[in-house]
Amino acid sequence: MTSATNNDVIPANIPTDTITDFKQLGLISPLLARLAELDYQQPTPIQAQSIPSILEGRDLIGGANTGSGKTATFALPLLQQVSQKAINAGKQGEGNFVSALVLVPTRELAKQVADSVRSYAVHFNGAIKTVAVFGGVSTNTQMLSLRGGCDILVATPGRLLDLISNNAIKLDRVKTLVLDEADRMLSLGFTEELTALMALMPTQKQTLLFSATFPEQVQTLTAELLNDPVEVQVQSADASTLVQRVFTVNKGEKTSVLAHLIKQNQWRQVLIFVNAKNNCEHLAYKLSKRDVVAEVFHGDKGQGARSRVLEAFKSGEIEVLIATDIAARGLDIEKLPVVINFDLPRSPSDYMHRIGRSGRAGEVGLALSLIDYEDYHHFKIIEKKNKIRLEREQIVGFEVDEAAIDELLAAEKPMAKPEGTGKKKAKKKLKNTPQVNTDIWSGYTESDE
Repeated sequence: MTSATNNDVIPANIPTDTITDFKQLGLISPLLARLAELDYQQPTPIQAQSIPSILEGRDLIGGANTGSGKTATFALPLLQQVSQKAINAGKQGEGNFVSALVLVPTRELAKQVADSVRSYAVHFNGAIKTVAVFGGVSTNTQMLSLRGGCDILVATPGRLLDLISNNAIKLDRVKTLVLDEADRMLSLGFTEELTALMALMPTQKQTLLFSATFPEQVQTLTAELLNDPVEVQVQSADASTLVQRVFTVNKGEKTSVLAHLIKQNQWRQVLIFVNAKNNCEHLAYKLSKRDVVAEVFHGDKGQGARSRVLEAFKSGEIEVLIATDIAARGLDIEKLPVVINFDLPRSPSDYMHRIGRSGRAGEVGLALSLIDYEDYHHFKIIEKKNKIRLEREQIVGFEVDEAAIDELLAAEKPMAKPEGTGKKKAKKKLKNTPQVNTDIWSGYTESDE
């Protein structure tokens, strides 16, 4: 395994707000050479504030907008630590051990992170073994790739537990654990899997947790796993390059509005989010009747089919892609111009992850949400949770029925306390008052028009 001399390392004990060069972070020459080849001009804020602490061995909580350079933030220090410490526990012939483990929520993110790690490691001349394991592909193939262990393992929790049960890998020598997209892992129901995996790892290890949002579950996880962590919360300076807009439409007209926008603006690459697999197919069919060709991307597709669709979308062969939230994390498409919420996400935090597919790394992007009167209440919750407020706009030729909106807003207003009733009675009556139905996510309700 490649090691570095002391001359390779520049002390990083300088204020992070003055860091303008990767050399100031204390990175070794093989990594600096690769960053120069990739034309990385200077560290992003999350990199400048996190990498020195990670190299010092500190636990870390990192929060930043998507597209902020988060993967390099942990990948570069991991490669340096593995190289400098010459950890040989995971090398050929010494058991199926792993030195650094990166846990991610989705197949796409696992593949993307592993590819990035391998790219940053090219000047270690194959001395650092990186493996990605995830569902949807052969377990036997992944077991073979883990033979003899590895230095850096990128994995989804479920598949990793499967491999452990088959004695393909052991976690009792993990030195560094990275939880990437922690909020997404918990929202996808990986809590039990994470608990099981933690029990298999050493108590003494470095833990890095990255999350775009920090709901209560994530806060509990950080309190349980991290020891005196450094906290880095960064809002990307490039966030303003993403323009957010909201269009109000009549119920049953979303598809017509969507087709109109795609044609009128002549978009050549647009990612559309819906909330269910069957909604993908339904919307693609309805768009085809309006001369808009779209492909679909969801969990029922095999890994090979999903990879082919993504590559075709990235290359421009596919212009319109309809996806569920599996595309909201880990999908990195350079210069993706437009993201559209056809269905609003169930979770307010997923709103930020969806729109973060556009406007990445300083590129100009546009995020649109289409809402009818039944979406009003939920979108207000999304705004409140994400501390944003967007103007409601209308499209010429598709003006909304203002009476329906007024009726909804009136129904949302608190009822006045009834005269002549006691406090308990009034509360009871309020509790039993019919409420506006905001559970609009159970199925596709739009008419066939």
